[in-house]
Amino acid sequence: MVGGDAPRLIAQRPAVPRVHHAELWMVLRVETLAWTPQIDAQLLAALERWKRAGNRIAGVQIDFDARTRHLGRYASFLKALRARLPMQYKLGITGLLDWSANGDPEGLARLADVVDEVVVQIYQGRHVIPGYQGYVAKLGRLPIPFRIGLLQGGEWTPPPGLNANPRFQGYVVFLLNP
Repeated sequence: MVGGDAPRLIAQRPAVPRVHHAELWMVLRVETLAWTPQIDAQLLAALERWKRAGNRIAGVQIDFDARTRHLGRYASFLKALRARLPMQYKLGITGLLDWSANGDPEGLARLADVVDEVVVQIYQGRHVIPGYQGYVAKLGRLPIPFRIGLLQGGEWTPPPGLNANPRFQGYVVFLLNP
């Protein structure tokens, strides 16, 4: 997680994962875009630790609730982060469901120029967003490769034609702790 009164990277795991059968994404829950060089150094050191443990790291996913009307500002932050991140790592983000229906096309295009994929979350907290079907039906206007972020045990009915969308990359299931 990146947050706190004096923003810093705070590990949420007690140990480095050791997963040899799949690629891993390092997910950072981000509460502020006011990053310091110290946060960058912590991120790069954590990626190196994960790599030394024998993990195949696909990239870094930023989990930040960027408001739909602030996509341009968020894209600027991500562009700067992408420039500091070693090229062997992909850059992914989570996205709000509202982006598909109400996102500024220019802001979405700026994100598409920077990130490799977005995981569009159809839930908030521990609940599926009521009426998610209407938003998901508009994912065709999203110019970024995307996955659908499902909630473990949550409602989900794929809209007709989703699998035919060339930017649809599959699903990510977010697990719930009991």
